[in-house]
Amino acid sequence: MDLQLKGKRAVITGGSKGIGLAIAMRFAKEGAIPVLVSRTAEALDKAALAIQQETGILAQTIAVDLANHDGIAQLMTNAGEIDILVNNAGAIPGGSLADIGEDKWRQAWELKLFGYINLIRAVLPVMEQRGSGVISNIIGMAGAAPRAEYICGSTANAALMAFTQALGGTSPRKGVRVFGINPSPTRSDRMEGMLRMQASKKLGDENRWLELTAGLPFGRMTEPAEIADLTVFSCSPLSGYLSGTVLNVDGGQSFASPV
Repeated sequence: MDLQLKGKRAVITGGSKGIGLAIAMRFAKEGAIPVLVSRTAEALDKAALAIQQETGILAQTIAVDLANHDGIAQLMTNAGEIDILVNNAGAIPGGSLADIGEDKWRQAWELKLFGYINLIRAVLPVMEQRGSGVISNIIGMAGAAPRAEYICGSTANAALMAFTQALGGTSPRKGVRVFGINPSPTRSDRMEGMLRMQASKKLGDENRWLELTAGLPFGRMTEPAEIADLTVFSCSPLSGYLSGTVLNVDGGQSFASPV
């Protein structure tokens, strides 16, 4: 299936690993030009090399910290024309209200919550002036199904869901689509770390973390490539009427009846 993305420039934040890298790889396979954004130049170079080796596409890399305005300004200066923006950066720590102090809470939100909002502040007017563009926010199921043991992330994700829905409801008036995707627990080093922490608390042994995934739909976590496929298709002209929606990717768990 031709997704009509050849030559399009897609900026992917948090693009050096995990879901972000999977999304960048999928864009490249469609002939788009990924612009990978992350804080670490070495990780970006490694990701760009992997994309080139697999697809032949030379990805652009931008090493900046999107938790501050200077980083966003650098991105806007160096990224060139942005046809598609995928907000994916940010790792909010797990823990209960008692586990996360105010400073740690605010620091986590600077990248995942305000980083998304402020980057869109910079990109959206350019897209609106051009009359076209797509913005995809990779958020997280904890916003739709809040958990006390991930309270900082649940609260930020819920805010991003509301932000995405509100913005995506009006952005089509100027030719721009804005939508979100809520991945359920997705296989990654970060997710393994969070599950290890939970296993230590709940089971007394962090090495038993895989036991916490046994009850998930299909008996497994989501794969990064599954989120990437959905993201890239949704960003394509084939999903041209999609805006203001946040897609929950949880294997039906939200609607499952107790066994």
